[in-house]
This record gives sequence, C-alpha cells and structure tokens, in this order.
Amino acid sequence: MKSWPKPTLQRLPGAGVAPRIHDAVTQQNQPVSRDGRRASLYVCGITPYDATHIGHAATYLAYDLLVRTLGDNGIIVDYTQNVTDVDDPLLERAAQTGVDWEQLAADQIDLFRSDMQWLQVVPPQHYVGVVESVDAIGQAVLQLIERGFAYRVESEDAAEDIYFDVAAAEQECAAWTLGEESHYSEDTMLRLFAERGGDPRRAGKRSRLDPLLWRAARQGEPSWAVVGLPDGRPGWHIECSVISEAALGSDFDVQGGGSDLIFPHHEMSAGHATALNELPLARLYSHTGMIAYQGRKMSKSLGNLVFVSKLREAGVEADVVRTAIFSHHYRSDWEWTERTVPDAQQRLGEWRAAWRVAMAGSDHSQKADNPVLANLRQALANDLDAPRALAVLDAWADSPEAPELIAQAALALLGIDLTTDAQA
Repeated sequence: MKSWPKPTLQRLPGAGVAPRIHDAVTQQNQPVSRDGRRASLYVCGITPYDATHIGHAATYLAYDLLVRTLGDNGIIVDYTQNVTDVDDPLLERAAQTGVDWEQLAADQIDLFRSDMQWLQVVPPQHYVGVVESVDAIGQAVLQLIERGFAYRVESEDAAEDIYFDVAAAEQECAAWTLGEESHYSEDTMLRLFAERGGDPRRAGKRSRLDPLLWRAARQGEPSWAVVGLPDGRPGWHIECSVISEAALGSDFDVQGGGSDLIFPHHEMSAGHATALNELPLARLYSHTGMIAYQGRKMSKSLGNLVFVSKLREAGVEADVVRTAIFSHHYRSDWEWTERTVPDAQQRLGEWRAAWRVAMAGSDHSQKADNPVLANLRQALANDLDAPRALAVLDAWADSPEAPELIAQAALALLGIDLTTDAQA
C-alpha cells in the first residue's frame, strides 16, 4: 500500500540534539535511539470508515515531530504505520451507508493520504494494510495455538473463534506482564476492554480479558482462507504485532499511538508479539493525549468531530493547524474551541511579521551556534516539547534576527512556514 509524498526537509547547520521521549512503562524520558545512528518507529494507523479528524492529526503530527527531530540529529528512521482496512467499525459503517466496505476503505484511505500530505507530515516508509497481511497474521495465530498461547472457542453462528490466553502468556513470557504499560487496575481493564471492542462476557473463554485473535466467518462478512484455521479474518491486536515485526523486527524502538489505544490494543499487541518471538514488541511505548470538542472527548461514536478536510475547505492553512496543535504538549488532553484557529492564526501572523521585519535588516547569518536554533532543538529533544518550541519563536519575534536561519529551522523542525502570507 502506498503512503503519500514526502515533504522536502532541509538540513540545518550544526548538530541536532538526540531526543528523549516519555516511556509509559518506566514513566520516564528515555533515549529514542539505542546507538545514536538509527531508530525504528511503529505508529498505529487509522480504521478507514470516516474522515481524518483533529485527534488523528494531533497523533500523526506528534510523531512527525519525532521523525523530524531524529533526522535533525542525523539519525536514520525506519517508520511503519498500519491501516486497519477490515474491522467491525468499517463493516458496520459500510452496512449503514450501503457502500461496499472495500470502496469505503479505499475512499477514506485516499482522503487520509491527502490530509497528511496537506499537513506536510513525513510519511512512513512502510504503510501496510491488514488485508494485504492476512496470510501472515493467520500464520502467527497458528503459531500461538501450537505454542499453547491460543485456544478455540465454539460459536453458535460460525466455526470456532480463536482467542489469546493471557494467563499462559504471562506465565511463560518473562518479557510481558499485563498492565505493565497501562498501569491500570483489573477493574479498569475490564471496563475499557468492554468499551473498546472486547467481549468479556463471551461464553467459553478462559479469562474475561482474553482477546480475539481470529474471528470465524459470519454471514455477510468478508473472510479469508488460511490452512489450519476456519475461514475468517484477524482480530484487532494481532495485526499490529505481525505488521510491526515484519517491517521492523522484534524489540524495535518506539510504539506510538493515541492514549485510547493503551488498553487493550497496545498491551495485547505487545503480549501477542512477545508470545510469538520471546522478545518485547518495543523498547518504548509512547501515547498522545485526547482532544475534546464541545465539552467531550472527540469521538466518532459521539459525532463531535473537527475534520481536517473541512478545515481545508474553509481555507484554514496547514501551518495554522500545526501551530494550534503544537500549542499543546503531545501527551496532554485539551479542547478544541472556536478560538483555536483564530488564536493560532494571530500567533503565526506575528512570527511572519517579525520575519519580514528581520529580512529588511542586515543580519542574515546562518551560524550553527545561533541561540534560537539551539533552544528550538533542545525543546523538541526534551519529550517533543512543542509548546516550549513555539515560546522560543514568540521570544524571537520580539527581537527578530537571522531570519533566514530561523525560518529554515521552523520549517525543518516544526513544519511551519514563516515566509508566506498565504491564507489557504
């Protein structure tokens, strides 16, 4: 599956600062790259049944900052993102709208690509759909059965479904413990499992928290044939275990995604991967905060969404959206309001006005030891502190100098163009 065109990233003078990000397991900032030369990143992608909203954009812009910061430090990034192009929400939306599920997925993936290109998000090298990975996922499920980490549960309306045995994995896999990433209590896990696609009341399961690995075919649902399994399709969590390992290997550097994926998705994906490979899924687990709108967390189920495509249609600049999102730390929860766009437009306008003033002056130096550049780099290296980086630009705008260098830095590190007055 193709991703989208890569924006041009200009090299800045001097050396960047190696980034550290917050790890959910240790609750501390940790170096992203083990050796200072390479880093591997997996970010959970969309389920393409509706348009990209600002919550999605905030997540992918957070890891765009990480990719840019790593690149500025000369670190080569191997980046993978999946697409859950067959899943219950997609099939349900297709049935509701009377649209073929494959066409719905294709249309929404195309829209997502165009939104990411408009936002100047650096694309992953590996952009992988579940449909193209079904056979590999099926083989992984068979391995889990053979190793005693999966079992069959009879169904009244289909052949046997396959479930992951959490207790067996915890007992046998020293590198994985349920709750290590989320730090949630069992009661919280059960509540979230039920809210986020799990089936704690399913008869025949060994534990209420055991997640589905393979769903046997039901009437009217798409299915695939994998020798040794009933015709069917993958469960949610196993897809990321298999796709990430195929692209990046085991124990890669960073798994990222929204904080609503911490449990069950990230925890179970990690459990599946460890049971398959006897190694952790990833070294660091990173999560972005949730965005509210109209007083509640932005959610497709609630319908309180701010769509990226609608902002584009309204003539809002991509630079304004980036400025608005980067005004908040990527791990924080915050609310999009009617003032968000105007406030970001004003702030961006002040930087651009300062750039024009400075361009009329004589100091167009490109020194690597420029303190503004150094402060931008330091801010982003410290757990992608974009609000602090924007504050650095605010201070620069009060007494602007070296406009060419600072404009290059803002574009390379933050993806924000200070050199245009365009409004669309």
